[in-house]
Amino acid sequence: MLKNLVAGFGILAVGLCVSAAGSDQASDKKARAADEQDAKQHLERPDDPPGIPAVRGVGSSGRQGGSMTAGFPAIFQVNVDADGENISGDAANEPSLAVDPRNPNIIVIGWRQFDTINSNFRQAGYAYSHDAGRSWTFPGVHQPGVFRSDPVLEADNDGNIIYYSLRGDFFCHVFISSDGGVSWIGPIDAFGGDKAWITIDKTESVGRGNAYVAWSTAGNNFFPNQFTRSTDGGLSWVDLVEIPPRRPRWGTLAVEPGGDLYVSGTARGAMWVAKSTDAKDANQTPSFGSTVQVNLGGALEFGEGPNPGGLLGQAWVAVDTGSGPMSGNVYLLASIDPAGNDPLDVMFARSEDGGQTWSAPLRVNDDSIGTNAWQWFGTMSVAPNGRIDVIWNDTRNSGQDNISELFYSSSDDGGRTWSQNTQISDSFDSHIGWPRQNKLGDYYDMVSDDVGASLAWAATFNGEQDVYYMRIGDFDCNGNGVGDGDDIANGTSTDVNGNGIPDECESIGDLNCDGEVDAFDIEAFLVALFDPDNYAARFPDCDINNADLNGDGSIDAFDIEPFLALLFG
Repeated sequence: MLKNLVAGFGILAVGLCVSAAGSDQASDKKARAADEQDAKQHLERPDDPPGIPAVRGVGSSGRQGGSMTAGFPAIFQVNVDADGENISGDAANEPSLAVDPRNPNIIVIGWRQFDTINSNFRQAGYAYSHDAGRSWTFPGVHQPGVFRSDPVLEADNDGNIIYYSLRGDFFCHVFISSDGGVSWIGPIDAFGGDKAWITIDKTESVGRGNAYVAWSTAGNNFFPNQFTRSTDGGLSWVDLVEIPPRRPRWGTLAVEPGGDLYVSGTARGAMWVAKSTDAKDANQTPSFGSTVQVNLGGALEFGEGPNPGGLLGQAWVAVDTGSGPMSGNVYLLASIDPAGNDPLDVMFARSEDGGQTWSAPLRVNDDSIGTNAWQWFGTMSVAPNGRIDVIWNDTRNSGQDNISELFYSSSDDGGRTWSQNTQISDSFDSHIGWPRQNKLGDYYDMVSDDVGASLAWAATFNGEQDVYYMRIGDFDCNGNGVGDGDDIANGTSTDVNGNGIPDECESIGDLNCDGEVDAFDIEAFLVALFDPDNYAARFPDCDINNADLNGDGSIDAFDIEPFLALLFG
């Protein structure tokens, strides 16, 4: 098995802080060179010219696509055509998502879009949903014909969404949307490089709104620097700095309640978490005062088994930012190659002292030791109420490297114990649909809330690589921390048409004539339906014959059909 371990640099004791001193030794330089050579094997560079695109229509709101099996959460295909159907002959992978914190119905997903599997030329695909992921609009790509890769998305507290995108020359661009993915500004020049990841400070600290990005030391035009910050919503990027001494890569970032920043990753066969206490201060140049090695029981892997051309997962760092007893806890998770014959496990560690010391590694997957299954693409997110959600691809049931199913587990006690592993998808073959690249991308992405989790992932249910949205747990369309089903059952919300979506969350048209599509307004609906002669008196600023009642974007005369459909299904 291919290992990323380098002689002389084994796993150190848990919580060991490493200083920059001694990094100039000859052995350290040799190890660093070997480490960088590993990283360069997986650079995102143009190899093929664009191919002939698969046939598709103009982007419009799609409907359910792909595989949906009783007993599993519903999944919704994201890369769909104008009729909501699969686009045959293309490929889509490596998805990232952003959820508007103000309105959980607004979700944007970005991915690597290959217009044909006959070319590995990829572009910056994106789609948006304004109904909590039940349907998707795929308008196309950012800057058609421009090579782009490694998409990563994040939303700020005001619902602005940043799409960070790698170009083929290892420079990066940013696109920003303030209307839920419908329109974008950009491209905006940004620092960055291969395998960049972004997070935005959503706390009440002085750093609220700051955006932070870190990337790999390979595919890096700014070496040894690998970190940048924006303090103006992504419009400009400054403070290009190094993360000494190990420069971790292939990881994510997280912000704790006080605004301190954590960056995770791997270097020289070990896992690392770096911390900055001053990145939140716009008046200071960010620095990383400590880099701590964390024992996860092994190393990250790449280039094997289920994903022979890519990573088997990246490092995930997350922080409990809620107000509960575990607030401030820092968590690290990754799919790790452990000692012995088992190829890959999902491993977890916890810090309760700001990342200084860490718990012993804990195995999240509960298959028997000796099953020798691949638990790959381990992905973690933390809900405001402290629940930790984890998903991964798992070959335990098939016994074959290429046949996986999606699994889920959660923890309500800071990762001390985990729920029984649950299969949440059908099986799929990760070795088909390769767009002249032998991989299903390098990562998935997930955002948790108090009721459930929103997941962007890739699978091959159509016999090709496609991007899917899955809602794990009930929907929470009004963001009140109660599942939609419970809101309806308890009478907190009405559901006139019986479709399981609270009426206040359904968009049906511009009922008050303010130029925007409104949430379901039962009063205006009933007046329009049963007492149209008094509509003008009840709503003096709205002419019933000059409103967009069916929400199609055009002013039309009163159309009773959409209302009847909403009322009676």
